[in-house]
Amino acid sequence: QAQLAESGGGTVQAGGSLKLSCVNSGRAFSTSHTAWFRQVPGKEREFVAAISWSGGQTYDDSVKGRFTISRDNGEKTVYLQMNSLKVEDTAIYYCAVDTYRSLTPPRSTQGYGAWGQGTQVTVSS
Repeated sequence: QAQLAESGGGTVQAGGSLKLSCVNSGRAFSTSHTAWFRQVPGKEREFVAAISWSGGQTYDDSVKGRFTISRDNGEKTVYLQMNSLKVEDTAIYYCAVDTYRSLTPPRSTQGYGAWGQGTQVTVSS
């Protein structure tokens, strides 16, 4: 079972950058899809980006061109590089691992069986 730990959140001004990390201590890291979701109070958790076990990337339209997801199988870590941050990017960011062996990374929270505790990202104007 994957155990996930996010880090890298913080407070940054609009236009700035942050890099989130998600360390996966589970055994099947290199063969699992991993995604980032985000959530603000009172709203549903929403898809941000995902990376397949083979490195294929997908993004929500709201972050395309600004965020980059990557993985380091040796470090068992998935990263989310966030550039040109906007106030509306403020949220708790969660990483999640597909434990159901989907063919491609799901965009729904239901497609992920393991979640981290989240890391807060705050973008100020």
